[in-house]
Amino acid sequence: MSVVLFDRQIHDLDRLTSDMRTKHGKSMNRAEIIRALIDGLIESGMDIAGAGSEADLRARVARRLGTPYR
Repeated sequence: MSVVLFDRQIHDLDRLTSDMRTKHGKSMNRAEIIRALIDGLIESGMDIAGAGSEADLRARVARRLGTPYR
């Protein structure tokens, strides 16, 4: 399965991996971060059935994580 990401998402993933390596000396690649985020969402038990769009789902997840999405 392939998923197309926006350039900004790839840039942010690269920044996250670089920050992890710089600040904590640990390495994780893009795919590992994406898989962890998907598994975390699934394991959270969050009901996403009512999300009407990608933007709505993004906002719900951001609120759940405590960061209001702009």
